[in-house]
Amino acid sequence: MNEDFVFVDEVVSGIRWDAKYATWDNFTGKPVDGYLANRIVGTRDVCAALEKAQEKAESLGFGLLLWDGYRPQRAVDRFLRWSQQPEDGRTKLRHYPNIDRAGMFDLGYVAARSGHSRGSTVDLTLFHLETDELALMGGGHDLMDPISHHGAKGVTEAEAANRQYLRSIMETCGFRSYACEWWHYTLEAEPFPDTYFDFPIT
Repeated sequence: MNEDFVFVDEVVSGIRWDAKYATWDNFTGKPVDGYLANRIVGTRDVCAALEKAQEKAESLGFGLLLWDGYRPQRAVDRFLRWSQQPEDGRTKLRHYPNIDRAGMFDLGYVAARSGHSRGSTVDLTLFHLETDELALMGGGHDLMDPISHHGAKGVTEAEAANRQYLRSIMETCGFRSYACEWWHYTLEAEPFPDTYFDFPIT
């Protein structure tokens, strides 16, 4: 692993993770190229900011659960190949109910050059410290649909409030949000803004 990158859980105390692309629980329906271990990797800078975000979340009764961080370029290339394959319907209802596979790229839900591959973008959500239950957000990770946009109509007041808690926590700690995905945040001062890495997560 590049010396500027670390396993997030070794640096950010108390953070939880479920690396979706290392599992069968993602929009491709199988583990993705480059994800050889269920761990989250990020730059040292993103970990320092996540440490602050974790502390901020705890003060509000929440913890952070990471779904993705650094993403090898080979994984992004795999997404592109997958999008060109015939539809089999296995993950469509859950992840892209109202678009076809190509629409993921056309509408900005998946990119051929992902900020994740620069190492300072994370996908995450909140959980309640008291119960360990995930905060209701009005849709899960990688639901590629307008309901996932910030300010979307159709979410409940409680779901909208939880999205705003997450956004406030992350923006206060140096991240910027992405309009189409309530779970996606990029460090404002990312250390490698023009470099796309491809080492595997092992």
